[in-house]
Amino acid sequence: MNAAHAGVTLAFLLAVAPASAQNVKITPVGSHPGELCANDRAIVFEDPTGVRLLYDSAHNVTGGDDPRLGTIHLVLLTHMHGDHVGDQKLKAPGAGTCANSERVATPNSTTAEVAAAKNAALVMTRAMSGFVSNKVQGMRGGKPIGFCPQTDGATTVPVETVCSSQTDLGGVFVARAANASREVEIAIVYASHVNNAPPALLSEAQRAAAKADGALLEYGPATGFVVKFTNGLTAYLSGDTGIHSEMKTVVNEYHKANLAVLNLGPNPESSFPAPMR
Repeated sequence: MNAAHAGVTLAFLLAVAPASAQNVKITPVGSHPGELCANDRAIVFEDPTGVRLLYDSAHNVTGGDDPRLGTIHLVLLTHMHGDHVGDQKLKAPGAGTCANSERVATPNSTTAEVAAAKNAALVMTRAMSGFVSNKVQGMRGGKPIGFCPQTDGATTVPVETVCSSQTDLGGVFVARAANASREVEIAIVYASHVNNAPPALLSEAQRAAAKADGALLEYGPATGFVVKFTNGLTAYLSGDTGIHSEMKTVVNEYHKANLAVLNLGPNPESSFPAPMR
């Protein structure tokens, strides 16, 4: 989401969810306690089996050690814009105003900081995962980040160290809590958006090359997610997106999502009401 088009993340029930859906704990991690503010993106979801995932850490965390996060098993990233991958971090909860929270630069991204601090699995396309993995490796040193281990098609969490989900658009990553009989399924779905990385997170050589060519560095397609929890709740996490046909055919008709978390914001160039950004 561009800074000029401030937006927030809102959740809507798409259908009557089963009563057990209340057992999925959903915790917004915003800039100002008790408020829904302009820069708010990050949400923690906790499945009844204990699997915990962070959706788009953005500018909403103070770093990997932010005490509001607790245990995080999976880090989800929709796209590489700074207000989602996190080219800045929150100075402190409540700092600044709700319209413009006070933030400080972070050279590694809040996504990488959280993944490194929590030893979390990176659930995102391989292009974005490669970028974040390099940041994690730069923070930690040691071997390159590998793919997440799987048994019978599922990764058991917590994982021993940061790993990549090895998924792309249309793929599904399956996570299982130790000793759980059911899994959390995370499908990567289409988003109608661009996916260039913020200059602040690029190397000097990358910035110079892009500037010389008048180019942007794209990291594959922007995405959303459909998360199927073990109790029947199926959540569509849109990421920044325009309206597109796969919301009906893939998200609704195929995945049968019954909760939507939509990124909404104004678009002064359009007369279309409440576009998703």
